Amino acid sequence: MTGIMIYHVRSKYTAVGRKEIVMFFYMFALVELLAIFLDSGIIPTASNTYPWFTAVYSGLVAATYCCLLINGFVGFQFAEDGTPMSLWLLRIACLAVFGVAFFVSIATFQKFAGFNYAKPMALWIVYILWPLICVVIYVISQLIIVVRTLDDRWPIGDILFGVGFFTVAQVVLFAFSVTICHAVKHYIDGLFFFTLCMLLSVMMVYKYWDSITKEDLEFSVGSKAAVWEVKDPLLAAGGGNGGASAYGGAGAGYGSYGTGPNVMDNEYDDNNSQYHAAPGSLVGGVGGEQYYSHGYPPQMGYGGER
Repeated sequence: MTGIMIYHVRSKYTAVGRKEIVMFFYMFALVELLAIFLDSGIIPTASNTYPWFTAVYSGLVAATYCCLLINGFVGFQFAEDGTPMSLWLLRIACLAVFGVAFFVSIATFQKFAGFNYAKPMALWIVYILWPLICVVIYVISQLIIVVRTLDDRWPIGDILFGVGFFTVAQVVLFAFSVTICHAVKHYIDGLFFFTLCMLLSVMMVYKYWDSITKEDLEFSVGSKAAVWEVKDPLLAAGGGNGGASAYGGAGAGYGSYGTGPNVMDNEYDDNNSQYHAAPGSLVGGVGGEQYYSHGYPPQMGYGGER
């Protein structure tokens, strides 16, 4: 699902904040990939490498929320979106938050630099409080953008749904996880529903971004090249009389620009043109007076033949 969202974001070539928001989805996908190894027991909790992978996971989670926070201010255009300045500020900020969260996590697990897993206050701030602060600021900033700059109020619904899924995810994980685990005889726990609700909240982030960004089709580039073929009957050559034009002979009218045997150096053969008389008709390349001057029905057949 994250891959589908990334594909659709990348396909909107001229949308505002495209490169910034796609970085958030890349980081979310990386977080979920690492969570598979940690939550499923592929990396055992008794392993010496488990604290290090967990510290990397904590750092990525904190950096992902930092990326979401900064994306909340892209719409204010403090720095023009998609420029190296905007992208590198985002990358540096996420890298700095990742480094701080990683250090706090591994120092807490290994009990050095004054940190201790018996009193994980710093880790609680990094892993619990920081994401909550980022979500609150992001929601407030997007509400300001919608209310002050957009005529459409439907994006507020996407924001509210995202907040609802995020809230349900936290409540299920921290309040009802053990209850769910005992109720279904340890087949699943609250972590399953937490992951599902978090995915739905991220999908609402995509839905909201997609609803407030419009692509300029004049400058967009499709993934498939459009093939344009002009089929104009007025320019098509006839099949009779040795390649003669369907509108009055080999060198007459528009047919004189073709590739017939009587055309020399693509010059317009004005002598053979039938347009010196009355204004031409689309039928046969001759004038209406030529048709109806002798009464009706016309004695001259179509194509200039009697």
